[in-house]
Amino acid sequence: MRAPFGTWKSPISAESITRSANSIYEIIVDPSTSIVYHVEGRPSEAGRSVLVESRTGRDVAGQGWNVRTGVHEYGGTPATVQSGIAYFSHIKDNRVYEVDARQSGATPEAVTPENPAHRFAQICIHPAKTNILVSVFEDHTIDQPSSVVNSLCLINTNTKSVSTLVSGSDFYAFPLFSPDGDRLVWQQWSNPHMPWESSQILIADVSLTDSTSDPALKLSNITTVAGDANSNISVGWMSWASNETLLFLSDESGFVNPWKYDVSSKKSSAIFPEPVGEDFANVMWSLGMFPYAVVDPQGRHGIFTAWRDGRNILYLVDLESGTRKQLDSPYVTVESMRTVSKEKNQVVFVGGKVDASPAVVQCTAALGKSSPQVVFETLNLPGEPPFAKELVSVPKGMALKVPPNGEPLHIVFYAPHNPQYEGSSVDVEKPPCVLNVHGGPTGMAFQDLQSRIQYFTSRGWSWLDVNYGGSFGYGRAYRDRLNGQWGPLDTEDCITAASILASDQYNLIDPSRTVIRGSSSGGLTVLTSLSLSSNLNAFTAATSLYGVVDLVALMKETHKFEAHYMQVPGTPEEKEKILKARSPVNFADRIKKPLLFLQGDIDRVVPKEQAQAMYDNIINAGGTAEFKLYSGEGHGFRQEAHQRDALERELDFYERCLGLKEQGKL
Repeated sequence: MRAPFGTWKSPISAESITRSANSIYEIIVDPSTSIVYHVEGRPSEAGRSVLVESRTGRDVAGQGWNVRTGVHEYGGTPATVQSGIAYFSHIKDNRVYEVDARQSGATPEAVTPENPAHRFAQICIHPAKTNILVSVFEDHTIDQPSSVVNSLCLINTNTKSVSTLVSGSDFYAFPLFSPDGDRLVWQQWSNPHMPWESSQILIADVSLTDSTSDPALKLSNITTVAGDANSNISVGWMSWASNETLLFLSDESGFVNPWKYDVSSKKSSAIFPEPVGEDFANVMWSLGMFPYAVVDPQGRHGIFTAWRDGRNILYLVDLESGTRKQLDSPYVTVESMRTVSKEKNQVVFVGGKVDASPAVVQCTAALGKSSPQVVFETLNLPGEPPFAKELVSVPKGMALKVPPNGEPLHIVFYAPHNPQYEGSSVDVEKPPCVLNVHGGPTGMAFQDLQSRIQYFTSRGWSWLDVNYGGSFGYGRAYRDRLNGQWGPLDTEDCITAASILASDQYNLIDPSRTVIRGSSSGGLTVLTSLSLSSNLNAFTAATSLYGVVDLVALMKETHKFEAHYMQVPGTPEEKEKILKARSPVNFADRIKKPLLFLQGDIDRVVPKEQAQAMYDNIINAGGTAEFKLYSGEGHGFRQEAHQRDALERELDFYERCLGLKEQGKL
């Protein structure tokens, strides 16, 4: 059967996608029992996050509990489990709760005082004195970006008290006790840097006091492991291989590679004899998604993820010799890796395939062989897939060469695919294309199965993800291309990518029927392409999902974590002049293409007022725009009904704009 591209009938509905749209955010392993848990997002339950025992599918806490944290606004690592006891942040009141994870229906009990202005994340438990917790702490008593205070805090669950342990830097992450509890390490950084731009790792000796009094723990001999507040080196992602060896990652070489620190000699060194031109971690937008794990009792071997051509690969690394061997793996995304059992050489991670949704995957390695073997087992109970694998359009990662110098531009392309159709019924027709701009902007378009993409490709659309200059996963030099150029560079990269794929060299998409969409910072790229780019007619229509429209307002209003992110050089006056000139809200009269706004009404990252102002300006200038505000949604849509409406609304908008509906063109 044949039909025009973009008009194919598809069995993939927005309802089927959102009904099975549970997300796995984080893996947690109880080191005492090796029981694996994960944090699961459920759109069908008003978007709440649930701590789940992975193998049984049992909820640790019942209805009404939302295992989530608002630290840095993006959260991450809201829970931990040890000896069957779970501690978690409850987003509704921001308190830390304790619950017996071994019992169904156990009632959580608060272990921190009532104070909704206090936020907690990355809770670590002292290995011997389990009533002593150290946590990332964020104090919003004065809820203005410049007045929010971050620190490491001490939680004594016996006295239910919270006290400051480490302070002075603007941000903290990854507090971690050594296996014997005698040392504590952490990551810290300060404005104007993001953690992937410049950060430090520190270590301190731990001494315990009487656990019935406060403080129950004191630090001494604080020493810098790696990084310098005055350098452009990023370090982090720490893990203990033993009491004497700390593992971490550093981008000193220009790529994020594994390093280690010897406690006795107080010296750090790269694990690989020569730098490897691959990044071994994502950038740290949230406090989680760990990229490696130790896999043997001696602490000699680790399984690491790395990025190659936009996909994750797995390495078995000898931490002493620095040799690495790539492991056969069907997973294109690997996140939140944790050790399950060193004795059994087992780790666990969230693994995504091109044709299967992310799952909790246990990996067992056979060490000591010239070609190490691994066995993968899915632990969580798989939900009903929203569509058959035969419908999946497989992503193709490509590095385009940009004239005149042939510089690389990384993209991911999905061709139209539906087994019911052989192609178009229109001679030499090229398909319409959705160009998607990822958020961040220091982000990446992943290649694991994303139902939203298949929703379009199964209807005869092509899909183009652009990992523009500034995206992570391709080394620091590629990421740094965006420094001082957010808005202009990413926009021109997207226009260039669409132009190259439409050219005779590729002939993959119809340039007259290419639409652009983007969320958050990607929304800025969308709006810039229509108002400030080199080609205001590059795209036929556009969708901005909670996108940035006013850079001046953003820098004044956004939260502390991003308050200095993507700043431009110059005096305050010069900065404001540049940001104003790059803000689409000031050039709404130039927008001649139809534009759809999708926005949450409680978004603290990009306030709803920005989207409303942009929409009003377009309408007042005689342009075409539509606006939908979703109640109770923040920076991203978590509720099932809203996810469904947004997807259906976006497709309908494009079909009207391109004249693919019977009622004619918008």
